[in-house]
Amino acid sequence: MNCTTRNTFLNVQSQYLCPAHAHDLTANREKICNVRIVCARVQTQEPMTATDTSRSKPVLVKRPIVPVKKLEFGQPGWDDYVLPRQGKFGRYGGKYVPETLIASLNKLEVEFHRVLQDPQFQEELATSLRDYVGRETPLYFAERLTEHYKNEHGKGPHIYLKREDLGHCGAHKMNNAIGQAMIAKRMGLKHVVAATGAGQHGVATAAACAKLSLECTIVMGSIDTRKQSSNVRLMKLLGAQVKTVEGNFKEASSEAIREWVGKLETSYLLSGTVVGPHPCPRMVREFQSVIGKETRRQAMEKWGGKPDVLVACVGGGSNALGLFHEFIEDQEVRMIGVEAAGFGLDSGKHAATLARGEVGVYHGAMSYLLQDEEGQILGPHSIGVGLEYPGVGPELSFLKDTGRAEFHSATDSEAVAAYKQLCRLEGIVPALEASHALAILEKLCPTLTDGAKVVVSCSGRGDKDAATVFGFKQD
Repeated sequence: MNCTTRNTFLNVQSQYLCPAHAHDLTANREKICNVRIVCARVQTQEPMTATDTSRSKPVLVKRPIVPVKKLEFGQPGWDDYVLPRQGKFGRYGGKYVPETLIASLNKLEVEFHRVLQDPQFQEELATSLRDYVGRETPLYFAERLTEHYKNEHGKGPHIYLKREDLGHCGAHKMNNAIGQAMIAKRMGLKHVVAATGAGQHGVATAAACAKLSLECTIVMGSIDTRKQSSNVRLMKLLGAQVKTVEGNFKEASSEAIREWVGKLETSYLLSGTVVGPHPCPRMVREFQSVIGKETRRQAMEKWGGKPDVLVACVGGGSNALGLFHEFIEDQEVRMIGVEAAGFGLDSGKHAATLARGEVGVYHGAMSYLLQDEEGQILGPHSIGVGLEYPGVGPELSFLKDTGRAEFHSATDSEAVAAYKQLCRLEGIVPALEASHALAILEKLCPTLTDGAKVVVSCSGRGDKDAATVFGFKQD
C-alpha cells in the first residue's frame, strides 16, 4: 500500500480526546490513543500487527486505501452528503471520542432533533432572537465602499454588508449561544462551559447564561486574555467565571472539554463554532443559519434576486456557514471563505487551514488541520484572534473538496488596511476577523461584472481590536 501524502496521526491533546472507534478500529480500545489513521491522506509504512499494544510504538492497523472520490455539486449522490448521516459530511466529521462521551453526545443529539420540531421551543427562540438579540440585522448597502471599488469606467459590483456587528454583544455569536443555552436549561443542566478566543463567544455565552439563570465558566488562553481584556471584564460583569490557561484558543478548547468531561451529569459544553464531535458542528450551523435566511429575504426585498457572491471570514467557520448554508443548493451563488494568512502562507505563521492543512482528527472530528510531519498540531497565528484555530469545520472541509465553496486568504497587513478603510469610508468599525473578508474585495472586485451583488458578512464589531490596530507595525 502506498500513497503520496505523509503520515497523519490522530491528534490527541488531552486524555479525554482519544478516538474510540476511528475507522472501525475496535481492537485495542484501551490503547487507541496510539493508532495511526489509515486513509487516502496517509502514507503507510510496513505495518505493525494490530495486537502490538506497546505504548512506546504507534499501532498501525492494516486497511486498504481507497482513493477519495471527488463528488461535484449537483451530481447524483450529492444529497447523501449534504444530509449528513452520523454527523458525516463525506468523510469529514464524526464522533472520534471515547465511549464514556458517546452517551452524552447521543442524548444531546436526541434533544437537538426534538427542539427542531418543537413549536414552543421555536417560538421562544424566535422571540429571543427578535427581542433580546435584536434580529433581524440589516443588509446594508455600502455606498462609498462600492464607489471606491469602481473601475476607471465607473463600473463595479454593489457591496452589501450583513451587519452581524449590530447584534446583542456585538457579533454573530449570540445567535448560537442563546439557542444552545436554552437547550442546556431544557435538559436540566445547570452549568455551562465554553471556550473562547477573541472573547465574543465568551461574552455571548455569559450573557445568555445570565438571562437563563445558568452558571457559566469561560475558558480563555492567556495570550488572548491580554489582547482582549475588555471582553474578559465583560464576561466577569455578566457573572461568568473566567478560567485562564497558558496559550490561546487551541489550549482553551482542550481545557473546556476537560472541564465538561469532569462534570458530565451537570454540565453542558457550549460550542461556539462548527467544530468538534457530532452533533456540535450541525447545532452551531443550524442556529447560525438565520444569517443566510435573512440575507435571502432581504436580497429579494432590495433588488428582487439572490446575491451573486457571498464572502465571509473563516476560522472554525460558524459565521461563514451561517451565511453560506442557505445558498448551498443555489449553484449560481458563489461562496468565498477568507482565511487568515498571518505573516504570509510561506511564513509558517498563519491560520490558513484549508489552504495549507491536511486531513486529520482533532477535538473529536475529522477535518483539515494544521499539523507537522508527525501529525502534531501546529500553533496558528492571526492578528484576528478569533481566527486562530488549527482546524476548521467538517462541512467546510467537504465544501472545499467538492468545489462548492472557494477559499482564499488575507494577511495581517491586508486585514488592518481593510479595517481602517471601512472605518473611514463607511463609519463602521469591523472586527479584525471580519476585516479579512473585507480585505479580499481588493482582488475580487476587479473580476466581477458591473452591478454584481456582493454580500460580505460583517461578523462582529471592532472596538475590541482598536488597540491592536493602533499598535500594529507594518513589516
